[in-house]
Amino acid sequence: MDTARLELSAQRYREAEQALEAAREDLQAEAVAALQQGEERGNQATVARITGWTREYVRRLKKKADETAAQDG
Repeated sequence: MDTARLELSAQRYREAEQALEAAREDLQAEAVAALQQGEERGNQATVARITGWTREYVRRLKKKADETAAQDG
């Protein structure tokens, strides 16, 4: 068994997971920023189209962001 190769693969996998999570957080933050500008329905459609997320997911993301902002407010 080549444990060095296994360890390297495991490390690369963990790093890829971390990069994916960071990219997801960035994308969600940018989507929320886009949703907070201008006409809501049009913005939701645009965010859904660009991200590939459903309109329902986009609405939930905005609602969660709005609730968090209200609590921090």
